[in-house]
Amino acid sequence: MSFAGKVKEELYRQTGRSRHCQIAELTALFTCCGQVLIENGVNYTIKFLTENLTVLKKSYILFKKAFRIAPDLSVRGSHQYLLYLLDDEEAQNCLEAMHILDDDGGLVSEGLLEKMCCKRAFLRGIFMACGSVTDPNSGYHLEMTLGSSRYAEQIREIIGVCGMEAKIVERKKMYVVYMKEGSAISDFLSLIGAPVSMMEFENVRILKDMRNSINRKVNCETANIKKTVSAATRQTNDIQYIHDTIGFGNLSDNLAQIAKLRLDNPDVTLKELGEMLEPPLGKSGVNHRLRRLSEIAENLRGKNQIGGNYD
Repeated sequence: MSFAGKVKEELYRQTGRSRHCQIAELTALFTCCGQVLIENGVNYTIKFLTENLTVLKKSYILFKKAFRIAPDLSVRGSHQYLLYLLDDEEAQNCLEAMHILDDDGGLVSEGLLEKMCCKRAFLRGIFMACGSVTDPNSGYHLEMTLGSSRYAEQIREIIGVCGMEAKIVERKKMYVVYMKEGSAISDFLSLIGAPVSMMEFENVRILKDMRNSINRKVNCETANIKKTVSAATRQTNDIQYIHDTIGFGNLSDNLAQIAKLRLDNPDVTLKELGEMLEPPLGKSGVNHRLRRLSEIAENLRGKNQIGGNYD
């Protein structure tokens, strides 16, 4: 089973104890996969059509808990599940409780989501019906796909009220509310009632962060080693060139001393090189003398100058 499937299985087992939370979650499921059919302007029928069996089962449970109603069920083809209420009175009672009949331009009634617990239940239903989340081993991405830009904006605002940030993008005439930050996705899973999935997500995220941190340190150390080796090689070549052209006798005592030590110890650090001097010299002092030797070598290469003293 995919990670998203595991999350939805966990959410299936989470149902608010209060009736208002149950209605909020059922409303979310309805807005994603429900329909209202009106016959002759008076007879109401509610239908839920989904390809997700978990969504169908959760909708059935919520109808029973919130309204004491057992809807009818049927299967269309191999992967389409239908839940429906044919009784006009039962359907209208459910629609009134969910504020579906309100003239709100297709948005969910704010009165339905006054409590924070109802917001959590509502977002749980939205994610179950039209959400997905990437396996954290592959990357961080959670999204919910909606058919209306206004509705997507309302979902984004509800998420914002709950302390998280989400963004909206249009994709194939649908509107996707999404998160890409690992910490935000973790908080969202906890908010909607998936603590086990959240812990699994966090464990993977922590391990990935640790690996990335170690890799960065290793890469940094490797780069420093390469830089040190490259600098030491360049210094050795410069000193050898000085030795082969003018010899160390034309250098000052300080430069001749560091030149001989570098040739004899091409792999040691500047700090270690300074500790070998008599008297010992700090890293910056060693670096200054080696730079001076490099300047002398460059001068000799450029002018092919032989003779003279170098301090």
